[in-house]
Amino acid sequence: MLATVLFTDIVDATRKASEVGDREWREVLQRHHDLIRTQLSRFRGREVDTAGDGFFATFDGPARAIDCACAIRDGTRALGVQVRAGVHTGECEVIDDKVAGIAVHIGARVASLASPGEVLVSRTVKDLVAGSGITFSDRGEQDLKGVPGEWHLYAVTDGGNDG
Repeated sequence: MLATVLFTDIVDATRKASEVGDREWREVLQRHHDLIRTQLSRFRGREVDTAGDGFFATFDGPARAIDCACAIRDGTRALGVQVRAGVHTGECEVIDDKVAGIAVHIGARVASLASPGEVLVSRTVKDLVAGSGITFSDRGEQDLKGVPGEWHLYAVTDGGNDG
């Protein structure tokens, strides 16, 4: 199936957890998870997996994934944490309700290159949302660990609409 994948991750989660202590960190994580699930519902995303402070979700359209990522980024600031996010669109395999394939790996690698507070997307995503009002800043050609070739990436500078 063709899907847009979104990966998010809290920046410096281990350092932040050690600063605030286990109990407070557990509360921050719960608020973080609640916020992400609310935004996923708002933008019609589907939670695929979560591990610690990271989320993996799919969308049927890239503009909604970008808008969701921007809403998550903005909402987590109030929690005192920053997230990085990556978005890619490609063909995915569905195996036992799990989404897999190279597009998933690319999305995860794009997210890993995002700076704190940044929503980073592949050229594929940028091209697909042309005319949506979403604007980007060029981040150039990047190597994605384990993925052949160089990939042109873009940072979202202004999201489109609110869902």
